[in-house]
Amino acid sequence: VVSCAMAVLGAYRCIECNGEATELYRDYQRGVLRISICKSCQKPVDKYIEYDPVIILINAVLCKAQVYRHILFNTKINIHGKLCIFCLLCEAYLRWLQLQDSSQNTDPDDLIRYAKEWDFYRMFGIASLEQTSFFIGIFITLWWMTPEMLKKKSDFILLLKALLLSTYGKLLLIPAVIWEHDYTPLCLAFIKVFVLISNSQAIRVTLNLNRILPWFAIFVGLILENGVVFLFQKMGWDV
Repeated sequence: VVSCAMAVLGAYRCIECNGEATELYRDYQRGVLRISICKSCQKPVDKYIEYDPVIILINAVLCKAQVYRHILFNTKINIHGKLCIFCLLCEAYLRWLQLQDSSQNTDPDDLIRYAKEWDFYRMFGIASLEQTSFFIGIFITLWWMTPEMLKKKSDFILLLKALLLSTYGKLLLIPAVIWEHDYTPLCLAFIKVFVLISNSQAIRVTLNLNRILPWFAIFVGLILENGVVFLFQKMGWDV
């Protein structure tokens, strides 16, 4: 969809070689458009500006680096904050539902309902802290291993935006709960793995790194996240 891109001079990226480009396409008026060619790799700077959003979404699910560059560098998507909140709500709802399933108390008293509502807010807070600790572990690792990549505040903001957008796989938690069956734990494990793969691809594309360092950063992030979970369990909280 051509309207997704801005045909003005600015900093864009070639989705193939990650080289900089001044424009994505040139408008010759009367409906005549010509996609810009990258000077480095001699390929279209961004072929996805012509694609339907459904095809772009499919390529994002396949974790293609090209579509990640398209979304992060060549579009003006600004939904990362709302997407993060919605994903956390999905995760909190799943945990809250599992907590209610494990409870044998069926008393309809208002006090019990309020307690259950508080449990949902508590699960939302725990999920938020776990994700924050996961991101902190990633940022610390990347800043320590590649300080030249995170020199400016804008670099941190771009990486945070990429990580938040790449957690969209958590939205699959809701249909996994709705279509409950004997393989639900396996589905949840696959969703977790998919989100981690998406996080790794987002880091790799944002900082133009190899495949090893993003996974190492994610590993450290998981250690810190599990440390927070262990702390909550030591406090006697259900997580």
